[in-house]
Amino acid sequence: MSLSQLKTNCRFFRGDVPCRPHKESGVHCFDEKGDVCEFFDEVKENILIIKLGAIGDVIRTTPLFARLKKEHPQAKFYWLTNTPVVVPKEVDSVLRYDFKSVEILRGIPFDVSINLDKDIDACSIHSQINSKEKLGFTLTNGIISPADEKAEHKFFTGIFDDLNKANKKNYLEEIFEIAGLNYEGEKYVLDTFDAFAESWEIDKSKKVVGLNAGCGGRWTSRLWPEAYWIELAKSLKAKDYEVVLLGGELEHEKNLRIAQAANAKYFGHFRLETFISLVNKCDLVVTAVTMAMHITLALNKKIILFNNIFNKNEFELFGLGEILEPSKECKCFFSPKCVNEEYRCMEHLEPSRVLTAIKSLLQ
Repeated sequence: MSLSQLKTNCRFFRGDVPCRPHKESGVHCFDEKGDVCEFFDEVKENILIIKLGAIGDVIRTTPLFARLKKEHPQAKFYWLTNTPVVVPKEVDSVLRYDFKSVEILRGIPFDVSINLDKDIDACSIHSQINSKEKLGFTLTNGIISPADEKAEHKFFTGIFDDLNKANKKNYLEEIFEIAGLNYEGEKYVLDTFDAFAESWEIDKSKKVVGLNAGCGGRWTSRLWPEAYWIELAKSLKAKDYEVVLLGGELEHEKNLRIAQAANAKYFGHFRLETFISLVNKCDLVVTAVTMAMHITLALNKKIILFNNIFNKNEFELFGLGEILEPSKECKCFFSPKCVNEEYRCMEHLEPSRVLTAIKSLLQ
């Protein structure tokens, strides 16, 4: 065998270790007759997706990958991210964002690279990538900028509040546009991680409503009053729903208080895979705009989404739920903390409205 006989453009070829077909079947790139290996899967393009972002942002990028995979069946896909666990298994090479991964990507010639993060590190990486076509966002003279005209709409809505408020496109339409595609209803892609489920005592003879009371440590302007969560949980229990509190470490003490006050179930906080499997036990989830929102939608569950500081047109719910907003105007548009000294708008989203919406969705 000579180097010229190696099929280095095969999807399975590694270079450092034997490929999977060789390990499983003992095949070589060519057989003794000179015929190409039956497992040969030719790669004609290299495509890179950069989506470091929050976990929810990574999940809501998966519909674009699914479409790109369909449009480019002979491409090898790379994805650079902070959260490899939620990246679809169909991605050929998932790289956790670190120095080593960036160095690897610098050595690969790409046909297309797409950066969907408008932050300095992702854009800096994108500016250094060797790619024939760059889409999304990059760095120009040290400043975040659109890589081409297709990203200008998303760029402008991110730097001017009035343009953001006037936007009528949802996020998926925007990122498909960046990639030069029309959004056609593609849904999120996410594993259910059933192997990570625990023996939770959940009464599945009833409709199971998950209450996700947190919104992270930064965006506190989105918080719904704790007393409202307690009132909603009590009302749901009175209507014979099974109520489960959801959240992470930041919400642990709050969820303990809510569960005790309302006699609801709270099993604690878990690693990401186990949290996803717990959400999968719910029929409906009530949540603000958080990671839990994207997980709920990815698992095809019903949803009540609280929104107060974002343009509601941004959210695609796939017909699974309803967006509820305060009855009084929120004056904290895209602000992490509430800046309105007169009132907190989330206090004007009454639990009775939420209960009515839940009952309607779960009929």
